[in-house]
Amino acid sequence: MPPRPTRKVLLRGARLVDPASGRDGTTDVLVADGQVAALGRDASSSGASVLDCSGLVVAPGLVDLHTHLREPGREDKETVETGCRAAAVGGFTAVAAMANTDPVADNAAVIQEVLALADKAGLCEVFPVGAITRGLEGESLSDIGEMATAGVRMFSDDGKCVQRARVLRMALEYANAFDVVVAEHCEEESLAEGSQMHEGYYSSVLGLAGQPREAEEAIVARDLQLARLTRGRLHLCHLSAGGSVELVRRAKADGLRVTAEVTPHHLALTDEDLTGYDTNRKVNPPIRSEEDREALRAGIADRTIDAIATDHAPHAVEDKEQEFDHAPPGTIGLETALAVALTELVHTGLAPLQQVLAAMSTSPARILRASGQGGPIEPGSDANLVAFAPESTWVVDAPFASKSRNCAFLGRTLRGRVVHTIFRGDLVVGDGEAAR
Repeated sequence: MPPRPTRKVLLRGARLVDPASGRDGTTDVLVADGQVAALGRDASSSGASVLDCSGLVVAPGLVDLHTHLREPGREDKETVETGCRAAAVGGFTAVAAMANTDPVADNAAVIQEVLALADKAGLCEVFPVGAITRGLEGESLSDIGEMATAGVRMFSDDGKCVQRARVLRMALEYANAFDVVVAEHCEEESLAEGSQMHEGYYSSVLGLAGQPREAEEAIVARDLQLARLTRGRLHLCHLSAGGSVELVRRAKADGLRVTAEVTPHHLALTDEDLTGYDTNRKVNPPIRSEEDREALRAGIADRTIDAIATDHAPHAVEDKEQEFDHAPPGTIGLETALAVALTELVHTGLAPLQQVLAAMSTSPARILRASGQGGPIEPGSDANLVAFAPESTWVVDAPFASKSRNCAFLGRTLRGRVVHTIFRGDLVVGDGEAAR
């Protein structure tokens, strides 16, 4: 990277909440030359730009384990630059970019292209995810070793599930050899085929083909058995079903090397929210029942689920403005994730602020092994920070920093909003607006 100019920023009077150190208290934070230079009384304002952060929470920059940046191949939906800008506006300083691009990120050349585009944007750190199988076809393994050497820490065919158990077993064994993690989209193909939403009362009322929660739970059970067999590092993407949470809870009690994530929209919405046929709420896995949502929330509360990840999935307007059964699944989520988590978990008393921030920063950084991300916030640490107003209310509406606008929370009032984002010492978002 080219050298950056000397710069100093003082965050004055913030409530510092740092899950990595357990710290929670009012202090000043001085940033200089890309690092946290001082805290508290040692944080001098001499030569620094001063940001009044009274009433704001300062925390480690958020880390998203599950982002679709679409580039290369679908730049009409999103680019690395616009996706990184949306991430920064949402308080993220790092994202894991999924492999289902065109061409697929199943080789080091595509990985290097994404890294170069992220470096040029300079808005947040991007960790490209490598495909488990060539072309996401589920048959033969991609060159995991080559991509691991290029810096890939996570492998996933997300958007598709690896249907053949033998292939996933080999992937987990290779992952052991290179100390990387395999992230699975859990969906039994024959049970999910043709589905438009969760199978239940509302799918019957709406006349839409339903997907039973067992489509996910069957694969979760299988994959956990494979993780037990191989001792590989398994990460379960976007859990949606209550039975999946219980399976993970038991697996962790047995000592398996498993982690799991849930999306904000699965924590906030239920299948009843699809009664208006809003295609922005058509996602995969589908939004499920109230019972499933409560199980997911309980999984966050007792730390069975490690991370809150956006599954940011931008689509062009014309793709979503179709009849429900023809529209592709997916919602954008980078710019609303923190506010949804605060609204649904913290402000309802379901989980304390520090725990929610850990699920959005410290834990995903640990899973990715992303040094410099997720805290702790202390002198000498990399200055990747977010400052947000926890009580600020706002109504979700376009335009977005993302190139797309297919947001499941359009028109909703949320409580909590990002004010500043600092990435590698640079103020990339100030007063809620991207600096570039």
